[in-house]
Amino acid sequence: MAEWSIQELARAAGTTSRTLRHYGEKGLLPPSRTGANGYRYYDEDSLVRLQRILLLRELGLGLPAIAEVLRGEQDTPSALRTHLALLEQERERLERRIASVRTTLDRTGRGEPLMAEEMFDGFDHSRYEQEVTERWGQDAWRSGDRWWRSLTEADKEALRQRHLDIARDYGTARAEGRAADSPEVQAIVRRHYDWVAVGWQGRRPTAEAFTGLGQMYADDPRFARNYDRHGEGTARFVRDAIAVFAGRELSGD
Repeated sequence: MAEWSIQELARAAGTTSRTLRHYGEKGLLPPSRTGANGYRYYDEDSLVRLQRILLLRELGLGLPAIAEVLRGEQDTPSALRTHLALLEQERERLERRIASVRTTLDRTGRGEPLMAEEMFDGFDHSRYEQEVTERWGQDAWRSGDRWWRSLTEADKEALRQRHLDIARDYGTARAEGRAADSPEVQAIVRRHYDWVAVGWQGRRPTAEAFTGLGQMYADDPRFARNYDRHGEGTARFVRDAIAVFAGRELSGD
């Protein structure tokens, strides 16, 4: 039976031996055998399993979620069929993204107005699944995902617009020289807090949780750009304003 050393497998998969050892330590990719010299070797089943792991990582799943998926698969053909289905779904989504960008280019070139439903076709909030799963667990992701998908398109758009307005108002307040602890800015934070609570399905974030979100807005470029588009440094301003609000309003939670 063919087998590969850990270095050979890492090279073939475009990853590193360190990554494969980490997967092994997490129980995701145990070696098919370990030689007398302590070297790890992998067989064809290991190749299929690694292919599956790498696909799920590309789709945004964290290692705990991947372990759960792999535990539910009983045989190689079943895993490959699921793998293929996910690839086809991803291909379809990418094709929709490509089409949406082309539409934007065409409309921009002709000076026509842009349509939100066309611009964002193929883009999905599920790209944040890994963060949610690793921070709060699979149940939190599933609950939030079910809630989001249960909303009407009008409800989704209203929530998006509500946040766009909040982000814009943060930027305006900062440009006007308002302090993070000023009444005007704290009123914006109150709206922001209520908006987050809607997304958390009525659960009110604690001081620690809300402050953590503020820090994430400043640290993670994907979230920071939502605020910094209204002026460089706005994301940090939001973080500071949230910290003030949490200390004043949520310290007793």
